[in-house]
Amino acid sequence: MKATDMLNKVKEVLGVELSEEIKLAQATLENGTIIEAEEFAEGKEVFIVTDEEKVALPVGSYKLDDGQELVIEEAGIIKSIGEAVEEAPEEAPVEEEVEAAKEEMAYATKEDLAEVKSMIDEIKAMIEKKDELSVDETVENIVKEAKEELSEVEKVNHNPEAKADKALNLYSQKRGTTTMDRVLAKINNIKK
Repeated sequence: MKATDMLNKVKEVLGVELSEEIKLAQATLENGTIIEAEEFAEGKEVFIVTDEEKVALPVGSYKLDDGQELVIEEAGIIKSIGEAVEEAPEEAPVEEEVEAAKEEMAYATKEDLAEVKSMIDEIKAMIEKKDELSVDETVENIVKEAKEELSEVEKVNHNPEAKADKALNLYSQKRGTTTMDRVLAKINNIKK
């Protein structure tokens, strides 16, 4: 049973007839959603219209089809409605931009340049030293280092354990002979 049918039954039971019906104003959002309110004014309730029920419009700012902007601060309550205002981005004052540019373009001092020059000289010396070493010397250095590392390691002698005597286990050697043993022994003697 729909809500309107239930309301009509309550009216019948109470014997009350309402001659005034509340008409709700409808509007469409920019995305096509239909919203409904008693009146589109500040402080009034606003709902999203669906097939089954009405849902309170969530908090946010919405654009209507007619270009107006609807601001909802509390779920389902209109804070303001009016023409959409585009906010221009704030521009930084010119003086601040000039100061920022000066900081970026700070000149190097003599001390800074001397420090960079000494670093470059160190790098050049390292490169020249590497170039002076020949491939043979480099290989010899690597071999020497490897021998030094290996000499520090304890040597391990191979000590195999003494050979274990393999025991030959012959099972059932002392048992008595059975008929089967005698038959097999005779067959064995025939083949010789």
